[in-house]
Amino acid sequence: MKRILILLFLAVYTTTAFAQKAEDIEGIWWNDEKTTKIKVEKKNGKFIGTIVYMIPEKYVNGQPPVDDKNPDSKLHNRSLIGLQILDSFVYNSGKKEWSEGKIYDPKSGKTYDCYAWLDKDVLKLKGFVAGIRWLGRESKWYKTTL
Repeated sequence: MKRILILLFLAVYTTTAFAQKAEDIEGIWWNDEKTTKIKVEKKNGKFIGTIVYMIPEKYVNGQPPVDDKNPDSKLHNRSLIGLQILDSFVYNSGKKEWSEGKIYDPKSGKTYDCYAWLDKDVLKLKGFVAGIRWLGRESKWYKTTL
């Protein structure tokens, strides 16, 4: 009987140790090209992501790149460093994913619906259009430090 109780305890403990939590998305992530670091954090109950670092090779005349592809011409001169590119992600524990979010692509100036999930230490994001999840592009981000 003792063995059964110990095994049950270990099974429950092990399962909870590997369970994904909403906060697992928080931290610093390299983008898939490893040129940009994005800080993901919880703000006002939802998860957002802000560019906090770009490799110096991306700088132009010693200055970080600007948001020159933005559809709003008034924003063309703002720095990409400090730019929030993820917005309004909410954790869905049933699906083990962060959904209902938006992702801004500074390369195109477009914003897409997006969801994300963790695969070990890789954050996978999929931006999509017209509410059709399979109609989109996947990106992989890698956990790092600032």
